[in-house]
Order: sequence, then C-alpha cells, then structure tokens
Amino acid sequence: MACDPNYLSFSDTEYERRHAAVQARMDRMGLDAVVFYGSRTAPDIHYLCNWLTTSEAYFIYPRAGEPTLFVQLSNHLPNARRMAIIDDVRFGGSSPTGSVDSVPRVLENLKDRGLEKGSVGLCGSVPYRHYLRLVEALPGVTWVDFSAEMRDQRQVKSDEEIERLRQASAMSDDSVAALAEHARPGIPEHELARIVEDVYLGKGGINGIHFMITTSMHDPRGGVPQQHLSNRILQKGDVLVTEISTNYAGYTGQVLRTFTIGEDPTPEYQRLHDTAMEAFDRIAGVIKAGAGTEEVLKAADVVHERGFTVYDDVVHGASQLPPILRTHKTHRGAAPEFRFETNMCLVIQPNVVTEDGLRGVQFGEMMRVTDTGLENMHDCPRQLFVCRNG
Repeated sequence: MACDPNYLSFSDTEYERRHAAVQARMDRMGLDAVVFYGSRTAPDIHYLCNWLTTSEAYFIYPRAGEPTLFVQLSNHLPNARRMAIIDDVRFGGSSPTGSVDSVPRVLENLKDRGLEKGSVGLCGSVPYRHYLRLVEALPGVTWVDFSAEMRDQRQVKSDEEIERLRQASAMSDDSVAALAEHARPGIPEHELARIVEDVYLGKGGINGIHFMITTSMHDPRGGVPQQHLSNRILQKGDVLVTEISTNYAGYTGQVLRTFTIGEDPTPEYQRLHDTAMEAFDRIAGVIKAGAGTEEVLKAADVVHERGFTVYDDVVHGASQLPPILRTHKTHRGAAPEFRFETNMCLVIQPNVVTEDGLRGVQFGEMMRVTDTGLENMHDCPRQLFVCRNG
C-alpha cells in the first residue's frame, strides 16, 4: 500500500484497519463486492484508496482479489495513479461519441471477476441511468445499498484521522484570525474569500466552504451565511457572519464566527450572540459517549427560551455525517436510537436568528467525542470579533 511519497496518505496499518472493517461489513451482509461511485467529491473512495475524486470515479471493491479504480477524465488518470494506494488504476472509458462513459468498463470488470450473479453493494450517488444499465446487463445480481454502512464506518475516527482533522481545523482557525485582521469598510464581499484562502493555500489546504454574509446591523437583510458572495461593499456598522471549513487532504475542520465592522455590536446582535454561545455551551455539556439525540434537542431549546429561533442545523457530524439536529421546535427528524461514540467528530453551530430571519449570528466549531465529554478540535478565540480596521 503505497502512493507517491510527495502526496499525503495514511499508514499501512490504518488502511489495513479500514479494509478489514469494510470487509467485515460485507461479510455480514453477504456481499461479493461493492461498487463505489463518486463525482467531484467521494469520501468513501478516498477513505479506501486515497484518490481525491476530481470528476467521475468508480471503485470496484471485491470480497476476494484486488480492487480496481476507474477514473475520469483521461488527463486525471496520471494523477490518480500517483495518489492511489492500490495498483490497479484505469481510465474509465468513453462512449462512441467521445463523451464520458464508465459503465462498459465497470461491467467488463465485474464480469471478469465472475460477478454476473450474487449480491453486490452500491455506495454513493450512482446516476439513475447508470443504475438501469447495470441492472439490465447483470440480471443475476442482487444490488444492495451499502452507503449507510460506509457512513457508519466513517463516523468513528482513528487517531490518524483525528490528527488530520486537527490540521484542517488549525487552517480554518487561521482564516478567522485573518478576517479579524483584514476585514474593513470599503472592500467587497468577494475580497473576504481571498482573505480566507490566502492563509492556507501555501500550506496544502484548499477551500471546503467559506459561506459568509455581510449586512448592516442597523438595517439587516439576512441572518444566515451565503454560499455565493456578492459585490456588496462592507460598511462601518456591518455584521459579518461566517462558516469556514478548510479541506486538508480530504478532511475538513469547521469553525463559525461572527464579526462586526468598525463598531461594537448593537444590543440586539449582542443578545443574539450571547444566546448562541449559551446554546453552544449547553449542547456541549450534554454530549459524551453514550448520549443520545434527545439530550441535544433539549439543550438547544434555550434558543427559543431566549426569544429567537435557528435557521441552520445546530449539530451535525463531521462532513455532514449523522446526526443532523436542530431544536424540538424546528426538528426535521433523526434516528431516535442514535448514540454518540468515542472519537466521533461533530460540529456544534447555533445559527441564532430573529423570527423573521433578517438578523442572525453563527457561533461554533468541531469537537471530538470522548468517554466523559467533548474535546475541542479548534484553538480559535470564542468571542464575537470587533474589526476596527480602516
């Protein structure tokens, strides 16, 4: 198990642990193979073979024999061969018109392995037309959803994964510090993206997300960070609400902070932020190994007790793994039997807003579950930042 040493990977022991755990799940379900699919982002494929999917990829993972990775596009293949820890990395193939079409080579590979009948797992968002072609070409195969198994497998982190998450979290913290130093009146929202990314691009980090919104505290127009930044020019008296995740070799930290521009927070924004911090502390105080979702929902209800509500999810697993929780009043559902386990990583992120959604703040960060509580993965000051630059 080796990739080009100029690229990050995990130890042989770590990959052996992962493969043994996935094989055990396959054995329990009676699967002869699993077909993984990903497009642009495929954490399950990265988890098993170290390729950070760029375009489309299929990963054939048999119970017996060596796995095969099919990569699109052809010019991405050399990079995949350098990064992957497996030996069999191939071009996914084209249709007669020259466009992308991986299905024929996937089918050929499955048939070569004698997998024209039996049980085969599917993992990832396989396109519907691809699925129909697989079913039609292999009528003797029983297809079984394996995605939930992989979500469950990846929830509990190893020591090596936690260390990588710490590095990603530190880069995210650096972005918050850079915003506190450089956000000022007169710059457009788009400039904030450069400020966020400049601090980690030279260290090997890339943008996971930098959702942000700026609006006047005195005439607010929104309380939740936006996915696409605008040309709006920052003004004295603005509030800047952020959600920042830096991706470091496939793993992301997440930190959420609020800033005011050139002025102290207004009384209403200070109350919003105090409520967000109170909710954060109450939620963090009830989570430990063995705790369930009801404790979290009850702790988060303090937001409504203080006269506010939430817009975003309040708690979610690292990289949007389960559970995804809000408050009792805004609850959208979660598995009632879910229990937190040691070395799960999660984000607590109360996005406290007024009932009309026009004023809001966000506060939070990633934490690691321990036997007795939570360990912070970040080192960012827990405060509302007042930027007095410019």
